[in-house]
Amino acid sequence: ICAEMNRKAVHTRHSQGWVDVVIKNTVDLITRVKEAQSKNETVSIAYEGNVVSVWEALYDANIHISIGSDQTSLHNPWAGGYYPVDLSFEESNEMMSNHPDNFKKEVQRSLRRHVAAINKHTEKGTYFFDYGNAFLLESSRADADIAGDGKEFRYPSYVQDIMGPMCFDYGFGPFRWVCASNDPKDLKKTDQIATDVLEQLSQDAPERIQQQMQDNIKWIKGAQENKLVVGSQARILYADAQGRIEIARAFNTAIKMGEIGPVVLGRDHHDVSGTDSPYRETSNIYDGSRFTADMAIQNVIGDSFRGATWVSIHNGGGVGWGEVINGGFGMLIDGSIEAEKRLESMLFWDVNNGIARRNWARNENAVFAIKRAMESNPQLQVTLPHSVSDDLLNNV
Repeated sequence: ICAEMNRKAVHTRHSQGWVDVVIKNTVDLITRVKEAQSKNETVSIAYEGNVVSVWEALYDANIHISIGSDQTSLHNPWAGGYYPVDLSFEESNEMMSNHPDNFKKEVQRSLRRHVAAINKHTEKGTYFFDYGNAFLLESSRADADIAGDGKEFRYPSYVQDIMGPMCFDYGFGPFRWVCASNDPKDLKKTDQIATDVLEQLSQDAPERIQQQMQDNIKWIKGAQENKLVVGSQARILYADAQGRIEIARAFNTAIKMGEIGPVVLGRDHHDVSGTDSPYRETSNIYDGSRFTADMAIQNVIGDSFRGATWVSIHNGGGVGWGEVINGGFGMLIDGSIEAEKRLESMLFWDVNNGIARRNWARNENAVFAIKRAMESNPQLQVTLPHSVSDDLLNNV
């Protein structure tokens, strides 16, 4: 179940096939959920209304939620990123424009109620995580019951419990490419090239990253069927440094052979090392440096020296102004020998810069990944952490 206040957004997602069913009141929602549970049915439901109402209705109906999250755009809480419960979409927009102080009070009141509803579910065994769009942060500012032990929030960001250990520490992140020809045939060819590369790499990949390899092979194989393109002929695929380099090198060869047109490489800011964001991308770095904002700068400087076509530094990306620094790049590959040299040098740095930092923070999977990177490229020398046993440290 997902909840959305904007009718237009609900219609768009339903018409494009992202959700199966649209429901507009909690009575019908509870009936449909119970029906799906009784049939062990997989179904995606869009509730046209406020998510707080969903949490409360499910609790009152004694329906157990296994896993829950929040992706509300609370990095923009006073201008449409969050709609208070008990106000309609239209009422909220009117108050937002004409009575902003009252609107802020309504948002914070709603957040307190929102968190209270989530807490009731988690006390019954629900696993809740924050996506990282400042839900936990703004809830704390609203004096909601969100505090945990020490300086941590009650709930983790999904980077702390999921993305960090499973993907970012190993160097897996959202690698992107755009077919400059804007030809769907080129995109289809690049999908096949990426599939072939990943299937080949998976044959020799370590056991501990096989799940990531197979997940992404399945994703790219289904990309055409699921019609994921909205706008330009572009694709996004999670890959580590080796995967990105080998895919890009294969693209460059295909361009040289005249099989496809030029390709622009890039990545999301939500990646291994392109972003400093203490409540999301760097939230699983526990050596005290999660609140520093230097890695994104290091990334774009290194990328620029190693052959990026352009680099960018920006603030705010998905988390809020003043809460995050993002570093991005674009690289045009044109089939030339020079492009191959640039992509090898730049992509290797772009990923391993972040793995090195995660390794210094003593993240076990990052230590494994940076050792593997140094084996593949003897010119890379990264200091490894020396861990001390808790017993030894406590007895000093």
